[in-house]
Amino acid sequence: MPRKNDTGTNTTNPNPDASTVTGAGRRTGTHRTRTTDRRRLLRREVPGTVGLLADAGDFAAMRGYRSFAFDDHQDYLHHVDALLRSLAAQGIHTTVALFDPEEYAEFCGETGLDPDTVDARARFTAELAGSGALLPYGGQPIDELVPLLVDEAVRRATWEYATGVLAEVGHCADCGEDIGHASFDRATDALKRLVAGAGPGHHHFVCSIPTEAHQLVAVLHADTTDDPDAPPRIEAREGLHFVTVLAAGLALGGPGGLVVRTTGQGRDRVHGWRLDRGRLTVLSAAAVFNAYCTDADTGDPVAPESGVEYCPGYEVDAPGPHH
Repeated sequence: MPRKNDTGTNTTNPNPDASTVTGAGRRTGTHRTRTTDRRRLLRREVPGTVGLLADAGDFAAMRGYRSFAFDDHQDYLHHVDALLRSLAAQGIHTTVALFDPEEYAEFCGETGLDPDTVDARARFTAELAGSGALLPYGGQPIDELVPLLVDEAVRRATWEYATGVLAEVGHCADCGEDIGHASFDRATDALKRLVAGAGPGHHHFVCSIPTEAHQLVAVLHADTTDDPDAPPRIEAREGLHFVTVLAAGLALGGPGGLVVRTTGQGRDRVHGWRLDRGRLTVLSAAAVFNAYCTDADTGDPVAPESGVEYCPGYEVDAPGPHH
């Protein structure tokens, strides 16, 4: 029976089916909205990787695949830049990896994938996320991102080569000790003495080791204060890279060089060392001056910088038993 309210008006819905449908639609729509929102939030927790063809030659190599959609490198870089900005606007953490066409072809050959497919490129890029040269995207314009990515690739290749040197240098013929391991320990101790001896300020270290196959170069930045109990601020990965390259130089026993430039305490100071038969040997102030004021490519003299004091090195490396 229909019910009446206090005014006597019939409260029965004349179209009960419409009411039911409308309520269900609202509930269904709300559920879909919540599900979509949750998926969007979850998507922000899933990182992404973009493979970048930084070099024009690498880009030209990829144009040989019909499935590759671009024919102009600058236009390609413009689209990559737009993609990275779009992902960042969605709150998605993205890393950028250097895409090497030769490594890509090898990967497809080993896995049996058709290299002329989008899926194969996606699979290769996913592999790069775990093993390639990567940079987190921080909103940099593409013309700034490309050289940073190339530098990262060079650093990674240098570290891998130096690591291989330490693994293959062998054991001491006299005591049987692993020379690579001992050299790494010595390099770690030497870095501590290098930073401590530089005093307060910002320090820029450069270590250069020539080898038969590569010129190994490592750069390290360290910040120290007047507080003797405060540890120096050194980026962990940069520190590991520097120690590994220095250790390779000590293990090989060949030539090499190391300099540090310190700023923040009046005039800039430059100290220097040379690697000689597995040791870091201090350079005189005159030798540091000559090294800094000579063009490395041509050998021509370069005018000394104003406000820079060229100083001798200080003792940082005890004699090692292996040569």
